[in-house]
Amino acid sequence: MMKIILTFYLFACLPLCAQKQEDMRQAVEYLASQELGGRFPDTAGDTLASKYIVSQLRSLKLKPAIKAKRERGYYQDFKFKKKDVVTELTNEYTTHNIIGVLPGKDKRLKHEYIVVGSHYDHLGMGGQGSGSRRPDTLGVHPGADDNASGDAVVLQLAKHFKKVRSPRSIIFAFFGAEEQGLVGSKQFLEWMKQNDKQRRNLPDNIKGIVAMVNLDMVGRMRDNALSVSGTGTSSGFKAMAESIAGQQGLHVTCTPDGYGPSDQASFVAADIPVLFLTTGGHMEYHTPADVPSTLNYDGMQQTLEYTQELVARLASTPETPDFINVPGSSTMKHAKFKVTLGLMPDVMGASTKPGLRADIVVAGKPAHNAGIRSGDIIQEIDGKPVKDIEEYMQRLSELTAGTTIRVKVLRGEQTITFQVHLTPPVR
Repeated sequence: MMKIILTFYLFACLPLCAQKQEDMRQAVEYLASQELGGRFPDTAGDTLASKYIVSQLRSLKLKPAIKAKRERGYYQDFKFKKKDVVTELTNEYTTHNIIGVLPGKDKRLKHEYIVVGSHYDHLGMGGQGSGSRRPDTLGVHPGADDNASGDAVVLQLAKHFKKVRSPRSIIFAFFGAEEQGLVGSKQFLEWMKQNDKQRRNLPDNIKGIVAMVNLDMVGRMRDNALSVSGTGTSSGFKAMAESIAGQQGLHVTCTPDGYGPSDQASFVAADIPVLFLTTGGHMEYHTPADVPSTLNYDGMQQTLEYTQELVARLASTPETPDFINVPGSSTMKHAKFKVTLGLMPDVMGASTKPGLRADIVVAGKPAHNAGIRSGDIIQEIDGKPVKDIEEYMQRLSELTAGTTIRVKVLRGEQTITFQVHLTPPVR
């Protein structure tokens, strides 16, 4: 009988799952279209992207976060300044966070809020100082994976929880200017610390936010692998993340701290427990080649289902999540090294072979010049073993620019040793 019920459920789910995938595809294709020009803050593309997201939230009848008329109630406007590295002039930009609120249904728990967020901005046309990995090539950086993929999943989560209301309240937040230094999420948290009478449908102060779930670059799932950071920032997070993964047949790599190159870092710095989901880097990251056709929409569906269950558990557990201050690990974003190999390692640990896979090896950098290629699995640096991202960072911290070291890698079934001349990182 159980087999019959499961079979019926799977067949019944197929049309619904297909529709969700199609909705996510359409969202990505619009947000990452050439028309939106890379969604740089305070541009026409930024405006169009925000209008699209607001229209989706309004169609779901989510509550606005600001006392304002109609769609303006979803906008938290802010300004920031940035120096142009070419002209050396400091420019001021105006952009916004987009915020919709779904009140909880439990009399007690509805006063506790979970933020489910993603950033909707990107690099615009690229260029020097933009963060583009091709800074000498001006062209639309569509940001399909970074982060139209996260936006598409969060919109689907909003649709789901609108139908299946949770005990706790949920804030669906789309942050602006993340690529400029997590500006939007920082502005949101500063706003929540203030006594602003223009807020509505939000907690009275920042203490009402009990957890944050962030999705950034979730469109390129490989080998059913997902990275979940922040699993040590609250007591039950790791067990919860692994339990759901086991039920859904996913391989998750858990990182205890919540620091890293995305908006959840702003929340963990404010003593709020976080979970950060990503499917990791790729060759198209921060280039004009990050286009909708490169995404794995079946994988996005898996990420959606995983996050759906994760948020449901966070929103219904009777106990308020505690906060644990986990020291930041030596991630590439925050560590300061005297050298660089010029590669992006597999932060998810998805490789089944011993060592750390080089997901992206940047042309013209030391590793590439020595002969190391994307997909090689680093097993030793300077004669010392490398089994994971932490050992990799430790090895880099021990090295000095101007020296030549041996790096042993596994390529297929062949072990190869390369002589790598080290250079300082570009600041």
